[in-house]
Amino acid sequence: MKTADFKVLTFDCYGTLIDWESGLLTALAPLRAKLSTPLTDDAVLQAFSRQESRQQALTPAMAYADLLAAVHGQLTASWGIPSDAAANERFGGSVGDWPAFPDTAEALRYLKRHFCLVILSNVDRASFQASNRRLKVVFDAIYTAQDIGSYKPSPRNFVYLLDRLAADGFARETVLHVAQSLFHDHAPANAVGLASAWIDRRHAVGGWGATAPVAGNVRYDFRFTGLGALAAAHAAGG
Repeated sequence: MKTADFKVLTFDCYGTLIDWESGLLTALAPLRAKLSTPLTDDAVLQAFSRQESRQQALTPAMAYADLLAAVHGQLTASWGIPSDAAANERFGGSVGDWPAFPDTAEALRYLKRHFCLVILSNVDRASFQASNRRLKVVFDAIYTAQDIGSYKPSPRNFVYLLDRLAADGFARETVLHVAQSLFHDHAPANAVGLASAWIDRRHAVGGWGATAPVAGNVRYDFRFTGLGALAAAHAAGG
């Protein structure tokens, strides 16, 4: 199997194209400053992950900006800090401030010349639009949790994606899903028989960061330490 065997690349955005962990830590800095006992970056990210996954399961139709605001309020309460509705709202609106990874824009420009590019993201449309300006490429299709009414890792999101691609004439075997999160993306991609490429953004530090741990084996067909490495592999022959 080679990357050149595929016609469509479908992308997770946050954690894969956008550096959501540094974005989250920056946006959570004002709240962390109020902690009586400091927490490590990974402890903060894991606390966020637990609350985010719980809220997504409870309110799958909630827009992501509103969900982030709710999660900020929950973190505030769990850390014993007085509630602040304005701070919750600011955190909910922070997605557009999260930076792209340094290799993202150039790699996407290259890949656009060779593939149909599609987004499948746990976000709302307005938040993704703010991020898209940092990605500097026009995607052929954008499917968000707001469009689908559920959040990854729900299989519904991947069935929705494959149904839309099939309507556009793309068979499942021509699609490669590109993502960082084993929990949100690769495990459900396995479940629907979708080939995947792991962009292992945390290869230098390990751990789960802002994603939930996964139990058991999760399969992926390719592993790259960045999106630039995927583009370079394709340029070298696939």
